[in-house]
Amino acid sequence: MLGALASGMTEITHLAPGADVASTLSCMAALGAQVERIGEGAVRVRGVGQSGFRAPSAALDAGNSGTTMRLLTGLLSGFPLRATLEGDESLSRRPMRRVIEPLAAMGAAITSEGGKPPLHLTGGSLHAIRWTSPVASAQVKSAILLAGLNAAGTTTVVEPLATRDHTERAFPAFGLRCHVEGLSVSVDGGQHATAPATRLTVPGDPSSAAVWAAAAAAIPGSSVVLEGVGLNPHRLGFLGALERMGAVIERTDDGQMTGEPIGRLRVAHGRHAATSIGPAEVPSLIDELPVLAARAALGGQLEVTGASELRVKESDRITALVTGFRALGVDARELPDGFVIDGSRRPTGGTADAAHDHRLVMAFALVALGSSGPSTITDAGVVAVSYPDFEHDLAALVA
Repeated sequence: MLGALASGMTEITHLAPGADVASTLSCMAALGAQVERIGEGAVRVRGVGQSGFRAPSAALDAGNSGTTMRLLTGLLSGFPLRATLEGDESLSRRPMRRVIEPLAAMGAAITSEGGKPPLHLTGGSLHAIRWTSPVASAQVKSAILLAGLNAAGTTTVVEPLATRDHTERAFPAFGLRCHVEGLSVSVDGGQHATAPATRLTVPGDPSSAAVWAAAAAAIPGSSVVLEGVGLNPHRLGFLGALERMGAVIERTDDGQMTGEPIGRLRVAHGRHAATSIGPAEVPSLIDELPVLAARAALGGQLEVTGASELRVKESDRITALVTGFRALGVDARELPDGFVIDGSRRPTGGTADAAHDHRLVMAFALVALGSSGPSTITDAGVVAVSYPDFEHDLAALVA
């Protein structure tokens, strides 16, 4: 998105092959950016610069990607154009008032049906706001900051808890300034993005790495080495949780990549132990909770509270996870804002429905690894949203 906004050409390598990234690239091309694939996992983006985005000729399709829709709504709010943003059936059920309200307060006109997609946006002249977010959401924060680039004055977002800071770390690479102080981040309006002089490389995705880390931690005698992993401190809550559950973890720091720390992880099974995850820890591992639950299902116990945000993901991730785990023979119990997993007995296997949720496909597959009988995961093709090579990599690690 920043490359599409910037003046000049941005080259990006090690780009994830998932459908969410493809949806974002398609949307940026529809808005006037030139997007060219230049090899496996590499793209070249010529941005629109100060001429600005053009009004799209058709609805912008974010697919299954809530990140694409929310950030793009913020980005486009500052431009004098009309656009409709839509998504698939799953995305069309997800809450968007959390971005509609602050962007409307800045001056954008956004209509929807009950705060759900599709969103009909008329952007234009924005003014800065100071927004105290009621939810700990990096997507909300980023949407407001992107809008703030084209707002008169200084826009500030205050969060209830610290969330991912990838946007703040990416800004300097494009000549953009923001100021972070505690739980608040501010951006001055009137800034213009410029393409980086050097090629940008995306660090390895911590959420994908967490799948294999959880699997190695769960199964006695197992270990895995993960190289080139993004080690952003706001993304590493899963490592602390795995250690409390008995994993042996070695970390090697290898410097920075595009403002993000990267390094190498070695994760091995040590023992089975019980732990809990509460509200303060949830933002740092929200996407990893399903695979942490799978690790607990194969030994130990896990209680999660303060994670009601899971109910508005690609599925109601609390209900769908507990239902699927029970179908695989796991002792699982649903809480209003989380769940309890008891891994004191081995799962039996069975048939679990992924409920059109890529995170659940991976979690159910890990439970199946340690089950006493065969398992079937229905709707498993949705894993391509974030990890198209999941089945291939799973087979390679198990062989």
